[in-house]
Amino acid sequence: MQYTRLGKTGLEVSRICFGCMSFGKITDERPWVLGLDEARPLFRRAWDAGINFFDTANVYAAGTSEEITGTIIKELAPREQIVLATKVFGRMRPGPNGQGLNRKAILSEIDNSLKRLGTDYVDLYQIHRWDGFTPPEEVMEALHDVVKAGKARYIGASSMFAWQFAKLQHAADMHGWTRFVSMQDQVSLTYREEEREMLPFCKADGIGVLPWSPLGGGKLTRPWGEATKRATTDRYNKTMYDDPNSADRDVVAAVEALSKARGIPMAQIAMAWVLAKDVVTAPIVGASKLSHVEDAIASVEVKLSPEEIAGLEAPYRSKTVTGF
Repeated sequence: MQYTRLGKTGLEVSRICFGCMSFGKITDERPWVLGLDEARPLFRRAWDAGINFFDTANVYAAGTSEEITGTIIKELAPREQIVLATKVFGRMRPGPNGQGLNRKAILSEIDNSLKRLGTDYVDLYQIHRWDGFTPPEEVMEALHDVVKAGKARYIGASSMFAWQFAKLQHAADMHGWTRFVSMQDQVSLTYREEEREMLPFCKADGIGVLPWSPLGGGKLTRPWGEATKRATTDRYNKTMYDDPNSADRDVVAAVEALSKARGIPMAQIAMAWVLAKDVVTAPIVGASKLSHVEDAIASVEVKLSPEEIAGLEAPYRSKTVTGF
């Protein structure tokens, strides 16, 4: 496994981040998730391969992803050897203040997350989305207080417009509060809209990028037309990745062709493309099979030529912004 720094911080993380959205209690939204015993061998393989970076969120499987993640990382290694990330924003209970980034929600949810994770702190605490109802100053001061209380080492953000991210960073700068060190956004061969503003902004500001869905919701891992349980049952797959006007079919065909030419799985080709971007710190890989972990591990050693990258990128056509 290779390691790098998270943005311009001194924190060392593996080039692959192990995403934990695949684990938890089955819900209507995610009937494909895996339980504790099914998750263990996937975590173990990731750790044994050198992956030290694990990412979850309070909202994944109604908090049970954090419970499983917390249970298993204790079995893997001492806490100081693991880089643990979680997120806040999504609805965790009915009624007022049950979601969002107001001060009450942030200060409550960090404690709830730490309890589920069974730890005193997280290494990276991320806002899951932009909250248009809460002033940037309120968000950033609350996050700063979380850091100063020792409950998070760093803070990050996820999927929003670049101007929104800039407003939050500006609020922190104006008051001397803790700044975001990372951006977790959607980047893949089938979704390249972040190349317009967010990725250049992050590069210019030294922000580490942690792409989610680097395999395009699984589309980039198999020939066009093949389906999986997740692809056919997860409502997000149906709304986020199915754009009839996109060039996805041609992009997948380009990945398949290069996969055959190189003699390696399509997933490794698609992941290698993401890893080749100099602004990317670590793509987040959601695994539900050991083969998913193996492909992610192997992709770190796959080097694409400029000609291969150009061929993979050529079919892409701009599409509607999603994931916000």
